[in-house]
Amino acid sequence: MYKNRNTEIILLLAVFVIATCGLIYELVVGTLATYLLGDSITQFSTVIGVYLFAMGIGAYLSKFFNGNLLAWFIKIELLVGFIGGASSSVLFLLFPVVTSFRIMLYAFVLLTGILVGLEIPLLMRILKEQVSFKDLVSRVFTFDYIGALLASLIFPFVLVPYLGLIRTSLFFGILNILVGVYLLIKFDDQISKAKLILSTAIILLVIQLVAFVFSDSILRFSESLAYHDKIVYSTSSSYQRIVLTRSKKDLKLYLNNNLQFSSSDEYRYHEALVHPAIEASKKPKNILVLGGGDGLAVREILKYPFVQHITLVDLDKKITNLFTTQEVLVQLNKGALQNKKVTVINNDAFIWLKENNQIFDCIIIDFPDPSNFSIGKLYSTTFYKELSKHLSNTAFAVIQSTSPLAAPNSFWCVNTTIKSAGLQTQAYHNYVPSFGEWGYILASKQLYSVPSSFQVTLKYLSPQVMQQMLLFPNDMLATKTIAANKLNNQSLVHSFEEEWGKYLEQ
Repeated sequence: MYKNRNTEIILLLAVFVIATCGLIYELVVGTLATYLLGDSITQFSTVIGVYLFAMGIGAYLSKFFNGNLLAWFIKIELLVGFIGGASSSVLFLLFPVVTSFRIMLYAFVLLTGILVGLEIPLLMRILKEQVSFKDLVSRVFTFDYIGALLASLIFPFVLVPYLGLIRTSLFFGILNILVGVYLLIKFDDQISKAKLILSTAIILLVIQLVAFVFSDSILRFSESLAYHDKIVYSTSSSYQRIVLTRSKKDLKLYLNNNLQFSSSDEYRYHEALVHPAIEASKKPKNILVLGGGDGLAVREILKYPFVQHITLVDLDKKITNLFTTQEVLVQLNKGALQNKKVTVINNDAFIWLKENNQIFDCIIIDFPDPSNFSIGKLYSTTFYKELSKHLSNTAFAVIQSTSPLAAPNSFWCVNTTIKSAGLQTQAYHNYVPSFGEWGYILASKQLYSVPSSFQVTLKYLSPQVMQQMLLFPNDMLATKTIAANKLNNQSLVHSFEEEWGKYLEQ
């Protein structure tokens, strides 16, 4: 019926587009789930699993499609383009207003996967009359896998940083629909009611184009529903969604929907994080900060005149740029990242430590909580053994270690893990109104003792307060035997997810 070389080439190129678009939709939903629900490993694993299962259902259902297969293929192409393209917009809008968001999320994954699963079998049936079976299979799957490779490469390096999730899904939805439109025009004499289908395709295309143009407005509206305060800045990096909100009393930073600080009480957190380690390290001159791209920990370190150099290693360049260039944020960190004593390096802290041999007089670690395996590696025995190599004999390191009240087993797991790396530890905690009780652990090659005084004037911390911070009530102690967090088991991530899940349900 479609027996000519041009048709074969056109339909094989359609396979390439299908594979690229299909994987992009999958990656978009997986990333969106990570932004909104956290735990990237769980979200990507379940999204990929459901998507592949749905493709299997689609492949099975394809046998029930008969008659004009090209017409069926074009209709499915238009449908998958519209649904896949609209997926991120709809899910962002639904997240703040529905209680069953996961059901909606996986409904989109299931529907998109079924439609994509229908396409390849239908194409193979269309082409089987003009290509031998072995050539058909090899050609179709070659184009399929090349398309998948392209999608996996451009998604993290081009699409997310420059288009964002909403524009990315809409762009590929438009691409899917354009393929359908082209096939309609190319084979209009072989498809009944081609003009009606074409009119429908144009309507869908216009809807997608309008949504693409107003994608920023869609995202701002969805985020305005999710946050109580006014959003003053939002952007996406290759690693996370960044949102700043402002109220009459404070400025707040959210990363992937999780609060990072409130300007009204962040001094409590950062004084507790930085000053015990600085004072214990006996006038450190060369200091390393891992994480802390907002510059607030660096601001506290710069209060000491004897500090000569600070190296800050933070993965996300968008964060460090934001807190170096935006006036209100520069005021908050007092221009810390612009200080001549500070060197900012954008790199993975795990990799940077392994590649660098420098010894430091004090190390401040301000990583996000171990909510997924990519962060959990930064709380592992392997990481802390590497950290130990960079500590001088008199140096202290400090690690923010989540809440000992909300997640006591996770907190004490960090303590156990550091000890297993051969370091001495001293756990302590304080109250930060925006977060509740928060925990930290000092690590060194010697025992810690509370200083008789602090060398700088602080709003919150004092030797007397520090003494109290060393005491842990019974409800902040571990409830079971704690094992060290190792790269091959990531027990801390499982514990963290379990404890915080229960705490947030209360």
